[in-house]
Amino acid sequence: MTMSQQENCPCGSSKSYIECCNSIHANPKNANSAEELMRSRYCAFVKLNIEFIYDTFHPNTRRFQSKKDIENWAKENKWMHLEVLKSTDTTVEFKAHYLDVNLDVKVHHEQSTFKRTQNCWFYLDGRILS
Repeated sequence: MTMSQQENCPCGSSKSYIECCNSIHANPKNANSAEELMRSRYCAFVKLNIEFIYDTFHPNTRRFQSKKDIENWAKENKWMHLEVLKSTDTTVEFKAHYLDVNLDVKVHHEQSTFKRTQNCWFYLDGRILS
């Protein structure tokens, strides 16, 4: 999926993709906070940037991830919008709204934990909330 420079970034920041998640997708070290990395990961699901999603898992948990599973989940859903509910230095609670394969509206509600390692933010893990 390509996006015009004027199109709002899927992460919900109200900036254009070029001004927002594009620079983080080009280099994850450009994420200045856990929330910026989380928003860019959501955007990567929308754009099917599977390598970025995989590469931004923390090195301690990355080996437990499957690129194929990530790709399947990203492709089988239509990502509608992201809602950031709460953000701290290392956690982000969010709701990702999407349509599943049956076109049913779903919400992925998660509290994610992030860790900064070697001047780069990584997704460590997440806890699904109701």
